Amino acid sequence: MTELRLTLFVAGDSPRARQAAANLARACEGFEPGALTVETVDVLVNPQLADDFRVLTTPTVIRTAPPPRRRATGDLADATQLLAALALYPTRTTQ
Repeated sequence: MTELRLTLFVAGDSPRARQAAANLARACEGFEPGALTVETVDVLVNPQLADDFRVLTTPTVIRTAPPPRRRATGDLADATQLLAALALYPTRTTQ
């Protein structure tokens, strides 16, 4: 099984950043435990990493593995749209 890695870029510890992280976590509930790694990057603390990934707006989530990179921006509230944008397909169903 290929490891899935996501990087969530946020600007500070704002309500919008926390909501995006919660929405991403909710969208990823359908994956087997340990199948997905999510790293959060605060662009205010690490602007160079945001520049390296060409992140212009926050929140932005990027699927960094497996290639090719895919990205989604916004509040990440629509789980179906988010997973489709990232080309992610859960392996188990939630009840």
